[in-house]
Amino acid sequence: MKERTITYLTDANLITCVIQKDLAEPVLEAAKNAGAQGATISYAQGTGVRERMGLLGVTIDAQKEVIRIIVSREQSELVFETMYLAGNLDIPGKGIMFMSALERVATYIPDDVFEKLG
Repeated sequence: MKERTITYLTDANLITCVIQKDLAEPVLEAAKNAGAQGATISYAQGTGVRERMGLLGVTIDAQKEVIRIIVSREQSELVFETMYLAGNLDIPGKGIMFMSALERVATYIPDDVFEKLG
């Protein structure tokens, strides 16, 4: 049996984009075109300005899509800016994005990838 090891990646960032429901596709496509390898999408319900827009105090559901992408530090600025523009996040109420530095990431990496880097 092969010995099990953990390969840690460093110099990685997590980009999180919270956007209005059904608007994730162009943001994901832009991220992939900018070099991102994949994403995780989840669904959420937000609160904020929209709460005050309801009739007679009835709140309006603010359904959101949350996109999370891990990228290398060197890719992060390009992917972040591309996603921001694709999501039209410069328009009020469209969503929010943030980027966090990751201390350590662990995943399976095939041996041939290391040989290419070697």
